[in-house]
Amino acid sequence: MTKKFFVKIVTDPEVDLRKCIVGIACAAQAVNDGYDVDMFFAANGVKMLHSEFIAGINNSGMLPDGLLDELLNTITSGAKKVYCSTGSQAANGVTKENAGSKLLAGYDNWMTWSGPPGVIALSADSDVQLVY
Repeated sequence: MTKKFFVKIVTDPEVDLRKCIVGIACAAQAVNDGYDVDMFFAANGVKMLHSEFIAGINNSGMLPDGLLDELLNTITSGAKKVYCSTGSQAANGVTKENAGSKLLAGYDNWMTWSGPPGVIALSADSDVQLVY
């Protein structure tokens, strides 16, 4: 039986970007290793789904070229479920109505809007929990 991983990103990347990237890298590694991975982006960690924010990181030169995009693509194409907090997105200026211009491309194919019920369901269904 494959272990189920639940990875939650809640840290504000403007406060501790390294922690957010480590969480994303661990989730991508778990996907690559064949585990069932569920992700939840909440609090200010939702910024890691904002296309402009990710472009800023990519253009900063602090990571190898293309690394963050590669990790996020692994998650968005290989994770079992990717959720984001509706309330946290709204607190950061993103709503279902304007998400198309604010979130990573294709979000509507791989992301589910949710809140505490999603966090509880995903964590209760997991074998391993990682929180960054």
